Amino acid sequence: MIFDVTGIFKFITNNDILTMAHIILGASGRVGSAVVEQLLKRGAAVKGVVRNEEKADALKSRGADAAIADAHNLSALKVALRDGETLFALTPETGKEENVLGDTNDILTNYRAALAASGIKKVVGLSSMGAQHREGTGNLVMSYMLEHAFDGIGVSRVFIRPAYYFSNWLGYLESAEESGVLPTFFPVDLQIPMICPTDVGHFAAEILTNGDPDMTIYELYGPAAYSPADVARAFSQVLDKKIEAQQIPRNQWENTLHSIGFSADGVRNFVEMTEAVISGKSSPDGKGTISAHTKTTLEEYLKEVVKQA
Repeated sequence: MIFDVTGIFKFITNNDILTMAHIILGASGRVGSAVVEQLLKRGAAVKGVVRNEEKADALKSRGADAAIADAHNLSALKVALRDGETLFALTPETGKEENVLGDTNDILTNYRAALAASGIKKVVGLSSMGAQHREGTGNLVMSYMLEHAFDGIGVSRVFIRPAYYFSNWLGYLESAEESGVLPTFFPVDLQIPMICPTDVGHFAAEILTNGDPDMTIYELYGPAAYSPADVARAFSQVLDKKIEAQQIPRNQWENTLHSIGFSADGVRNFVEMTEAVISGKSSPDGKGTISAHTKTTLEEYLKEVVKQA
């Protein structure tokens, strides 16, 4: 791979130097903020796109430019993507959307229109393992949609399909410490490829600055696969308390998800995704993709999270 040394693209117009930035959507999220961090370390020009002034100020304090735009606001997106050379794109979700895939389609339609009106030459999309399927995988279909959203508009496309994020377990950290139980929708012995979200962001920053051919797809792994029982043992280690994994019975999934605010369609898609993981349908494709690995272990990640808490 050939990496651009600075990540800064400059064009001279009327004797002025215009710095073309890497545009980072979701710049305040776990992965997006890590992309920003790594690009800034490289001395790159970065513009983070966020949804409010407070997050914009936080980006500026780190040395990045910032734009405020909601993914549903096409006019704001067009402004945010000005002066961009590359774009880091992702599909936001909350589980509360009344129509999960319809909402995703609306967002991607705006991304496409904003890209077409910009000078951006390359998109790096944050996809997911299992994105090779156009249906039957619930929320993972969002990643399939992302990988096909920019066809035919003349931009170079690279997609990263990460494994299951370590951070998906953090919502259980406090309750597990109190109860000694780590609840999970997965069988407790199911081995799942997992990865540190910060590592994903750092990998994406490299991809934004290198010269991959159009439609390169990376399947990105952490150093190991883990089961919920393994996660519980890691929790036990960092919390210094015995934690045991316990699968939520299938007949309780819907009520559990509704109780934490999921919409009916959010529940349906989450359940379909979970069943796809359990059945193996969401496994890596391995056909025409590039496998890559990161180094941070689950134990290292959790120790750092607890240390910062």
